[in-house]
Amino acid sequence: MNKDKTNPFKYLKNDIPSSIVVFFVALPLCLGIALASGAPLFSGLIAGIVGGIIVGALSGSKIGVSGPAAGLAAIVLTAIGTLGGYENFLVAVVLGGIIQVIFGILKAGVIGYFFPSSVIKGMLTGIGIIIILKQIPHFFGYDPDPSGDFAFFQVDGENTFSEIINTINHVQLGSLLIGFIGLGILILWDRVLSKKAKIFRLVQGPLVAVVVSIIFYVITKSNETLAIANSHLVSVPVPDSVDSFLGQFSLPNFSAISNPAVWVVAFTIALVASLETLLCVEATDKLDPHKNVTPTNRELLAQGTGNIISGMIGGLPITQVIVRSSANIQSGGRTKLSAIIHGFLLLISILLIPTLLNMIPLSVLAAVLFIVGWKLAKPELFKKMYLLGWKQFVPFVITVLGIVFIDLLYGLGIGLAVGIIIALRNSYKNSHFLHKEGEDVDDGRIKMTLAEEVTFFNKATILKELDNLPKDSYLELDVRKTRHLDYDVIEILEDFAFKAKERNITIKVISERGVIENPPSYIEFFKLDKIKA
Repeated sequence: MNKDKTNPFKYLKNDIPSSIVVFFVALPLCLGIALASGAPLFSGLIAGIVGGIIVGALSGSKIGVSGPAAGLAAIVLTAIGTLGGYENFLVAVVLGGIIQVIFGILKAGVIGYFFPSSVIKGMLTGIGIIIILKQIPHFFGYDPDPSGDFAFFQVDGENTFSEIINTINHVQLGSLLIGFIGLGILILWDRVLSKKAKIFRLVQGPLVAVVVSIIFYVITKSNETLAIANSHLVSVPVPDSVDSFLGQFSLPNFSAISNPAVWVVAFTIALVASLETLLCVEATDKLDPHKNVTPTNRELLAQGTGNIISGMIGGLPITQVIVRSSANIQSGGRTKLSAIIHGFLLLISILLIPTLLNMIPLSVLAAVLFIVGWKLAKPELFKKMYLLGWKQFVPFVITVLGIVFIDLLYGLGIGLAVGIIIALRNSYKNSHFLHKEGEDVDDGRIKMTLAEEVTFFNKATILKELDNLPKDSYLELDVRKTRHLDYDVIEILEDFAFKAKERNITIKVISERGVIENPPSYIEFFKLDKIKA
């Protein structure tokens, strides 16, 4: 950990390739979300740049990536109309950012810990499925709905599945062909070439796929069958002068600050953006193979600052975004430099090569998103959640279905409600879930005793106690009285075991079945008599 702080460029060889992948994932989503929000296209790019550079620099997350969020598109679309224009809406974005900063100061970041693991995993899986479903039409060259529209009922009047059915009659041969070529390159890179030589890990498959797609577009421009129309390409605004470029920025109309409706929208943005961010933080920390823990209050401060700046220069509201963050993790990103570099790539590309960007077929970027979605929603995860029992599987499946058939926020809300009902059903209303002793004794030994009933409501306190354990200590974890131990808490212990090795912390678990030191798997150790209690 200390080496990372003294040498921030230690993992540059990982961060640069991953930032390129995140850039290609973010580009169509920034534009698509702006279109779905009824906002200027450039506003999505502003939010992506600020989310990468500003929020990336201020955030404590090593692998989280921020930008405009699909979950806010419906709110933005409605608010622009009700507030009487985009400049009035920007006032609400700035105020929402200020409110988020206040949330961070008040340490409201703990809210994210109260979402059960099954709901978080359902969110990841649901988003993976919706990414795949939403990108199918774009892959075949049918693009009436923006790439950033993730709601079931779409802005073009269709729904997720009717759009796929309509695609049958609108296949664009050139888009489909280069889409398959791009997908083949991505699979070959991921499954074969990246394991063969270091060069294939430095030069990422999505970059190669995009370069090939641009060459394909140029070669087939005059071919009546394979030519790809402009409507099936990336559409970045192309300024013809410095003045026209600067003219794309919008300033908030602060004379609207006295309008009560502006404050209502500001609080709505602050609440929804904060919740999406905290859930994304929880999810990315679970995906992170290095088990880093993001400081949630600092994240709210970073997001609030980002929204203030984005709103001041004409950008959409910002959250940490699971699609970009998971692409970053999947591509091997290690530090916040990946998010920051991706922001600079967005900025440099729209300044220097907007015309080149507008030669990229949307079908190839859909192929990139297919891979991201597949890795989030692998079928074996359903089997794993099923084997954990109905208490984990039911909230998981309901969250997935809610996200796919309604939208992200409703799906999370329904999943959380079901998780709470199940937790309350199992609860014995025992408030003394954790007893700790020995921390004042100077022998390095600390004893924690868990109570009869420990649920996901207790995650935040247990996680805090474990993270505060000093290096080279000896933890005795007594679970002899525990009759129900939520899977979420077991998962925290599983993740902590990884960090305990780095901090030279020995863990001795005392249960009714005996005593074991440094269990190789807490999930297996507790599964028999705790999860299904």
